[in-house]
Amino acid sequence: MKSSAMFFLSLVFIAIGGMLVFANIGLGTKPEENLMKQDNIETATFAGGCFWCVESAFEEIKGVKEVISGYTGGPEENPTYEQVSSGGTGHFEAIQITYDPDIVSYKTLVEIFFQQIDPADDQGSFVDRGNQYRSAVFFHTEAQKAQAWEIIGLIDESDILDKPVATDVLPATTFYRAEEYHQDYHSKNPIRYKFYRAGSGRDNFIKKFWKNGNTRIFDQNTKALPSEEELKKRLTPIQYKVTRENGTEPAFRNEYWDNERQGIYVDIISKKALFSSTDKFKSGTGWPSFTKSLGGTEIVEIEDNSFFMKRVEVRSKTADAHLGHVFDDGPLPTKLRYCINSASLRFIPKENLEAEGYSNLSHLFD
Repeated sequence: MKSSAMFFLSLVFIAIGGMLVFANIGLGTKPEENLMKQDNIETATFAGGCFWCVESAFEEIKGVKEVISGYTGGPEENPTYEQVSSGGTGHFEAIQITYDPDIVSYKTLVEIFFQQIDPADDQGSFVDRGNQYRSAVFFHTEAQKAQAWEIIGLIDESDILDKPVATDVLPATTFYRAEEYHQDYHSKNPIRYKFYRAGSGRDNFIKKFWKNGNTRIFDQNTKALPSEEELKKRLTPIQYKVTRENGTEPAFRNEYWDNERQGIYVDIISKKALFSSTDKFKSGTGWPSFTKSLGGTEIVEIEDNSFFMKRVEVRSKTADAHLGHVFDDGPLPTKLRYCINSASLRFIPKENLEAEGYSNLSHLFD
């Protein structure tokens, strides 16, 4: 276990204009910022065979704070690698991820996880055989459970496998950190790791199965994007001007600036979910404003130096549509203001989420 970092907190009293100001020495962030970050951290736990291989797939994902290898699912306390790998403890080799849901969604993590495994294998994972190497999603909340089953349903309904998904969906239990030499094994022992991985069959399966277009099943709300000519016919003039020509609609004279109904806002072209009413606030600007997006990789932020200003443009990844801009003058907890054009959005009320294929987001309104 990594030792806890120790730091010394000194309080220095500074008199300014007759007032006492407390300055924290030794801390890089304000206390409320630390609390905010802690509040925004969530946990995901997956088992997909050799934990070296699954761990390495998540460490470069934006929004992932830490990935650790370990053991879970069995009754024995503090099991060792030798005990688990022999199959005698009932544990799975697993990884535990801490992540910021404001940056990457749980659904995205589940999708990435399934692209590291053979979901139909019920006897182990690739070269590693036995129950200790079977795949599983260990849910920490009912929302995680629902989203895991949602993804499994998409895979089964697509008929891309010869048989049903065999991955278990189980309640999270005590997670035991593996021995230190297993942590970040792919970077500590790159030659041995690459040799093992090449011979395991994992990469051959991923290349053959997941990199041949089968990932399209996860985009259940996205059909083939229309051509520019089709968009000109389908979109209103202001919608086309905003999304395709980087235009801006009039303040206070747009569809959603004062919308107070509960629901989500999706890209008007790709239908990808972008924002939630739970993060919408009255900014006084005359445009819909949000403290954050729904996470994942659908929001793209680009430096914008047009009109002699330095701003950050917000675009949607799939449709490459202009949405608006993001500013750092918003309220807590994010202090951000996503100022978005109504013309780039379509609102879906919470009661219509299931009917329109967004049931995985129903938990936002529980």
